[in-house]
Amino acid sequence: MCGRYASSRSPEDLTGLFQADGPSPGLLVPPSWNVAPTDPVWAVLERADRDGGAVRRQLRALRWGLVPSWSKGPGGGAKMINARVETLAEKPAYRRAYAKRRCLLPADGFYEWEAVPATATAKAYKQPYFISPQDGTVMAMAGLYEFWRDPSVADPDDPAAWWATCTVITTEATDAAGRVHPRMPLALAPADYDAWLDPAHQDPHDLRALLATPAEGLLEVRAVGTAVNSVRNNGPELLTPV
Repeated sequence: MCGRYASSRSPEDLTGLFQADGPSPGLLVPPSWNVAPTDPVWAVLERADRDGGAVRRQLRALRWGLVPSWSKGPGGGAKMINARVETLAEKPAYRRAYAKRRCLLPADGFYEWEAVPATATAKAYKQPYFISPQDGTVMAMAGLYEFWRDPSVADPDDPAAWWATCTVITTEATDAAGRVHPRMPLALAPADYDAWLDPAHQDPHDLRALLATPAEGLLEVRAVGTAVNSVRNNGPELLTPV
């Protein structure tokens, strides 16, 4: 799975990297080296303009943890931070978003934990690892997004009436990442961004072909300190190797 990740690039960097329009004025998602479920995150997506109807690629802030449009409440979002690639087209929580509401979630890398058994002199603990592209490029994690209408807000034009949420698509872990955890986020290559983000592209078989397991030799894995275990800790020092 992917339960924490790092995303420290500025919106200016991200709009350039993904050739997207910038976020709404005043919208801020701070850089984070310890992104946790329910946090606001940057996402790249394509949607039709409300005025002219033209499809635009844009950088938007979403809440990590998908809340399907038909949910009775938003409480389950924190549990739906990951969607398995093998069942996207079948699960009711994901299949509508898979067809029409796909996104990219930019990351520096992600964290996984490996259980270390107790010894005669030390207690058992979980060793965190940071897994990132070897070349230092942005990791464009494939994701889905949804809108949920909050019935407690009477005015549908009130921004508070809508929750915009997302989930990270995961696949079987390959390369060095597989030594730490059997699952990992599925990252897309730049050549596939256009097809993945296009809301008019709705053939499930063609979309599934884009979600291929990454080739080996692309990821770096390094052990980091246990400070990342607490969501209260944040900063580039969390990535320091130990």
